[in-house]
Amino acid sequence: MWEIKQGDAIEVLKAMPEQSVHCCVTSPPYWGLRDYGVDGQLGLESTPDEYVEKMVEVFREVRRVLRDDGTLWLNLGDSYAGSGKGAWDNKEVQKEVYVPDKDSPQCKLKKVPQGLKPKDLVGIPWMVAFALRADGWYLRQDIIWHKPNAMPESVKDRCTKSHEYIFLLAKSAQYYYDNEAIKETAKNANKTISLGEKSFSKRQAKGVGVEPSGNGKSDNYTVKEYRNKRSVWTVTTKPFKEAHFATFPPALITPCILAGCPVGGTVLDPFAGSGTTLLVATQHHRKSIGIELNPEYIEIAKRRLNSVQLKLVME
Repeated sequence: MWEIKQGDAIEVLKAMPEQSVHCCVTSPPYWGLRDYGVDGQLGLESTPDEYVEKMVEVFREVRRVLRDDGTLWLNLGDSYAGSGKGAWDNKEVQKEVYVPDKDSPQCKLKKVPQGLKPKDLVGIPWMVAFALRADGWYLRQDIIWHKPNAMPESVKDRCTKSHEYIFLLAKSAQYYYDNEAIKETAKNANKTISLGEKSFSKRQAKGVGVEPSGNGKSDNYTVKEYRNKRSVWTVTTKPFKEAHFATFPPALITPCILAGCPVGGTVLDPFAGSGTTLLVATQHHRKSIGIELNPEYIEIAKRRLNSVQLKLVME
């Protein structure tokens, strides 16, 4: 059901056959924010432009291994020019947010890259999205990941940030997208009906959901109406003590996999980390391939995946 390959994402992708996966769901290292403790890691390029160029190179190989009807679901966060630098000398005051140590590699990057002013929002997610579009991807949608439990920030001259982006990109103009699999229940659209109502068959034909009311012994049923999934997804972040900071919440990945990959298909994550994409794919009966540079994260991912697969076998 799943496989994890250790190595540099680009080099491992180059060894994979063309059109061998159905969709890619991933979150690359964000620029200048984390040190993942392994040589060759991405995210520590000296400028945003260099980072974007590397992302284009990675996802050019992803496009090659995707089927012609394949999609890419790309999660990226942003950063500020000079972001966090003032907290280095006063780390204890910033306990509520991640602050790197002075000697960390990201702290050696130029504080304000050329072309930006101190405190500028860099715009990394859109820089990457536009660069991928220019490289041949179809940029289909920006999805807002709303975090209701976002980390507090000590800023007083802007709002506390509580969202990130997920970009839906496609290899071709026509692509696999299971709209029905991720439909939402329409608010205030439920009503109770009797099996004897003439309108029941018409409403059922429209694809609404039908569930027994109460204990199921009566003739009354609740009709649930559905709508297309909206582009703002409210998903709480989930702590995972074994892994690094940037862990996907499973609930965030689930719609991407259900809509982007058929049952029995293959999901790719070239930045697998602690294996959440592979875990969700396994739970929903999809195959998966992960690529990860850090061997410690691979061991974490394997433990999680073995546990989930054992539960599926026992069910």
